[in-house]
Amino acid sequence: MTASAVGGTKQTRGTASLRHRLADRGIDSQLLLMVPAIVFILALFVYPFAYGFGLTLQPTEDTVDTWGGGILANYVRFFGDAFTVESVWLTARLAIPAALFNVLVSIPLAIKLKPKFRGKQLISTLLVLPITLGTVLTAQGLLIFAGRQGWLNHTLMNLGILDQPLTLVHNYIGVLLSLIISGFPFAFLLISSYLSGIDPSLDRAARALGAGWAQRFLRITLPLLAPGLATTFILTFVLAFSVFPSATLVGDPSGSTRVLAVVAYRFFGEQFDYPMASTVAIMMGLAELAVVAIVLLGRSFLYKGSTGGKG
Repeated sequence: MTASAVGGTKQTRGTASLRHRLADRGIDSQLLLMVPAIVFILALFVYPFAYGFGLTLQPTEDTVDTWGGGILANYVRFFGDAFTVESVWLTARLAIPAALFNVLVSIPLAIKLKPKFRGKQLISTLLVLPITLGTVLTAQGLLIFAGRQGWLNHTLMNLGILDQPLTLVHNYIGVLLSLIISGFPFAFLLISSYLSGIDPSLDRAARALGAGWAQRFLRITLPLLAPGLATTFILTFVLAFSVFPSATLVGDPSGSTRVLAVVAYRFFGEQFDYPMASTVAIMMGLAELAVVAIVLLGRSFLYKGSTGGKG
């Protein structure tokens, strides 16, 4: 065998060995399948975020003259202006109760609908039907049904139950109802999925040992379901925290439902202050991340083992 052939064989073996070592670490040609996803993330998340953050460091001259702070003038303005700071509280006052309500109501419904029975498919379909409407149609439906001249008030007044119509829209209640209606299907589907992952033999074993319904729920189902409840709360909270159409259509965007999205839109669409609008958007994201971090921290102390089911 010639020297060149020997050298070629060693090079081939070295290349194959390197390929195997990289494959053992999960580095192979299949990683190319991730390229479209990476491009998608860079184009639709990383670049817009970086561009928006860059805008926050380019305050207008009026903002710098009024609030000072140099390139951080927009952040000084955000925390120094009671108008914007209060919007954080107004947004959380809507998002947290809506997320909690959806999670808590979804638990008994998901448990009740877990076994098979006649009509289960129909009931489940009706419960998730609002997911097809969207926030705008949901808000429009609330105006038609619960407005001052809506079906509900019209019926109650004709029956003599009310003398004056109920004020259920164009206020805090209207936006909260809209968030509950639009967010409930997500919470119900997620909790149903987590619940299906709990091995039913655990419940049967506890029942055979004489445990009542409340004991089985508190000591078996709830601990196993708790991590999923935390995840469901996070997703429904983020969905509710970014509310905009409902706050405008069935809320009071100048008062009790002046959420951060409305404030950002006013800076952007009315005052044409793009840097300040970007600052509000960045702070809205940070507020969401703070709540998510707290929930995830609490989730880390919950049960993290196998549920023994199919989920």
